[in-house]
Amino acid sequence: MAKRDFYEVLGLAQNASEAELKKAYRRLAMKYHPDRNPGDAVAEEQFKEAKEAYEILSDPRKRAAYDQFGHAGVDASMGGGGGFGEAADLGDIFGGVFRDIFGGFGGARGGQSYRGADIRYSLELSLEEAVFGTTAKIRVPTLVSCQTCGGDGAKPGTKSAPCPTCNGRGQVRIQQGFFSIQQTCPRCHGRGTYIPDPCATCNGSGRIEEQKTLSVKVPAGVDNGDRIRLSGEGEMGEQGGGPGDLYVQIHVKPHPIFTREEGNLYCQVPISVTTAALGGELEVPTLDGRVSLKIPTGTQTGKVFRIRNKGVKPVRSNSTGDLMCQVVVETPVNLTKEQKELLEKLAETLEQGGHQHAPQERGWLDGVKKFFEDMKF
Repeated sequence: MAKRDFYEVLGLAQNASEAELKKAYRRLAMKYHPDRNPGDAVAEEQFKEAKEAYEILSDPRKRAAYDQFGHAGVDASMGGGGGFGEAADLGDIFGGVFRDIFGGFGGARGGQSYRGADIRYSLELSLEEAVFGTTAKIRVPTLVSCQTCGGDGAKPGTKSAPCPTCNGRGQVRIQQGFFSIQQTCPRCHGRGTYIPDPCATCNGSGRIEEQKTLSVKVPAGVDNGDRIRLSGEGEMGEQGGGPGDLYVQIHVKPHPIFTREEGNLYCQVPISVTTAALGGELEVPTLDGRVSLKIPTGTQTGKVFRIRNKGVKPVRSNSTGDLMCQVVVETPVNLTKEQKELLEKLAETLEQGGHQHAPQERGWLDGVKKFFEDMKF
């Protein structure tokens, strides 16, 4: 069954503030909590649905990914939300609610470490680079493992110790009104250990901020909105957690001649009145050279000519698109006296032939005449 929109679940607009998110979430949490609805499977599912929606939308990074890509941007592969396993601890499933309602604390359970966050990087390419592929060098700000402490957060020569608050369990039990729940330990954040003497370089986090240079191989045929995933090039997790991934978002700069729609390229080709009337042959550009385009006699402005296999081969397709050339008949400007006289003589000879030289004009005039006749009462 498809997931509902997270904003719809919480009953909010997409521009809802953080305070509005919390208020809506608190209302649904209190209404559908299993302790208030014992044995009601529907209420429990609604509670889980609201919890997942709030966990995504209350995280700025995940909310930005959801707003742009929907559920696909925060699925398991992106390190986002996820389902609720039947064997999950009740404190884990419902912990997020009480973190906001009762001021609880979040974190990992009993020594569990989480992978680092994913990173998004916008890469701007020319149309030629996107069509033929390229290798780009990028510099990305990220969090990497601290070299001083080796990533564990403790000062060299020392180590972490069992948390005295939870006795190493990573969980504590709290009582709030009629609720009694097991909650993540506020001191060790669920790890079961704490660092008595933290590393001075990373202040105990096990990570430091750093700029790193990466080489990104862009495949031929990418387009606006495509993403390239670099596994393990995201932020390093805290205190030994694995790294996230880097997602390179492709943005193709506007081209002075061509526009692209999937596999096809489009361009406008200006031609003179004489070429349009008498026909001719001219050269038009493509991304890999020039080709000859034949203009038939009597070509009208707006006519589109297809040049096959001169478009783009999209990255997910086995066929190459076409180049679509739209001709635009250009009206002469800055005419000399002699040129004007010649055009006037031409107009006279054309008028003598009636509408045989201008079939579109005749059809339009007939349509106008019928329009006014239909208006008569």
